Amino acid sequence: MLELLVRGGTLVTPAGERRADLGITGGQLVEVGEELTGAATRTLDAAGLHVFPGGLDVHVHLNEPGRTHWEGFETGTRALAAGGATSFFDMPLNSSPPVLDAATFQEKRALGEAKSLLDFGLWGGLTPLNLDKLDELAGAGVIGFKAFMSNSGLDEFPAADDATLYEGLRAAKRLGLPVAVHAESEPLTRHFSELARARGAHTAREYLETRPVLAELEAVQRALLYAGELGAKLHLVHLSSGAAVALALEARARGVDVSTETCPHYLHFTEADLERVGAALKCAPPLRPQAVQDDLWAALLRGEIDMVGSDHSPAPPDRKTSENFFALWGGVSGAQSTLSVLLTDGHARRGLPLAALAALSALNPARRFGLPQKGALEVGRDADFALVELGREWTLTREDLQDRWKQNPYVGSTFSGQVRATYLRGQPIFQGDQFDGAGRGRLLTPRRSAGAV
Repeated sequence: MLELLVRGGTLVTPAGERRADLGITGGQLVEVGEELTGAATRTLDAAGLHVFPGGLDVHVHLNEPGRTHWEGFETGTRALAAGGATSFFDMPLNSSPPVLDAATFQEKRALGEAKSLLDFGLWGGLTPLNLDKLDELAGAGVIGFKAFMSNSGLDEFPAADDATLYEGLRAAKRLGLPVAVHAESEPLTRHFSELARARGAHTAREYLETRPVLAELEAVQRALLYAGELGAKLHLVHLSSGAAVALALEARARGVDVSTETCPHYLHFTEADLERVGAALKCAPPLRPQAVQDDLWAALLRGEIDMVGSDHSPAPPDRKTSENFFALWGGVSGAQSTLSVLLTDGHARRGLPLAALAALSALNPARRFGLPQKGALEVGRDADFALVELGREWTLTREDLQDRWKQNPYVGSTFSGQVRATYLRGQPIFQGDQFDGAGRGRLLTPRRSAGAV
């Protein structure tokens, strides 16, 4: 007896699309095939809908504990679920205290297990303050280590200088875990910012000039050099340019174990939108000119980018309000819109195959970070999926948003394809505009030394 039978949907699989049913028992997929005949306790009619593997967002800032008023597990995971995600990785900074040792890891883990609607993994920090704590973080179950190569904006999470990054990569190699880096050159961004402030710069355009693509490329090259020398696993987060992706590909061809991530806001918006919209689109690296975005899309369509993560990084309205653009908190609230951007800007407008879209949002993250139970609609994996009405045109309103402050810059955008329901381990988390708050997410811990995507 199946616990749930999902009938008549079009499955999005690594091999392409196929009409098939899903048989689910014990939270896992136990049968996948056409017109399954087994009896089931519950039946779900998915006719006319596409069934995507549940999204795994590898880059989220939910800020709990300590800054729950910015965003927390309850509201953040509602937003993720409404966007078709079933799992996520939370970054170690912005929460207070940040995740720099086993004790802070366990504190955040307990809050996630009590409040998260979705399964979750936790990044640990890599800073000059905690090089001696990486072993205990690995033992606690971190997905990997996150380092900033430029100022994080928080004194309690300082940037990793060259020696810290090198030694952190060395330790991560020994521990069989990846290091994720925010790759912008601190010397360059600090120099350009100091020059701008000295002349009284305060506009969005002047902010853009302080963080050029050059600063990203310099840091990416340095991180790749260290990772290659040490044989360590490197993950480049939120790349904003095709040129940065090209550097990673060249290094991979030389044997460097590197994966790449970009974000929906780099794919949907340009620097012209930043000047139009303002604070809701401030981020680092910043949005780029149209030509740079075109190169980024070209790289993605060629299969050269491994995954797309939201980098959901919200803040209260008072941190997003100032006449001085430099004083605004840098972060985009977009956890709910990642799949919408890929479906619309990718599939509908540029012909991105649905199988490639599912790989970017689910399969590749699961493979890279050692989670064989996630990422695809296959027997033996967790029954995580999203039901999508593929051709539906709809416009995002503020009332649709589920995150705490509803400052999503995609409001007013018209999308093609809408999430109708999200299921985690066979249980409905989101249906229409309703949430089932009974389920709670589980901690995801990686299989060490996972393979390349």
